[in-house]
Amino acid sequence: MRLRFLGSTSEAGACPSLYETDRGTIVVQGLQVTDPAALADLRHVLDGEGAVEVPRELLVDIARRVLP
Repeated sequence: MRLRFLGSTSEAGACPSLYETDRGTIVVQGLQVTDPAALADLRHVLDGEGAVEVPRELLVDIARRVLP
């Protein structure tokens, strides 16, 4: 899989960041959610899956630029 950087809300380009893959999917880079109460709200978490927090404005900005 190859990644193409789409954007970030970080001034240094660190996390949280979004990437587009050559498989037509999106990869999220960010700090892992560790709050037990928040994790308890997740549904159907499979082995190997995790939760990453992303600012809403990052998703909106990337959607405007990437989606047709």
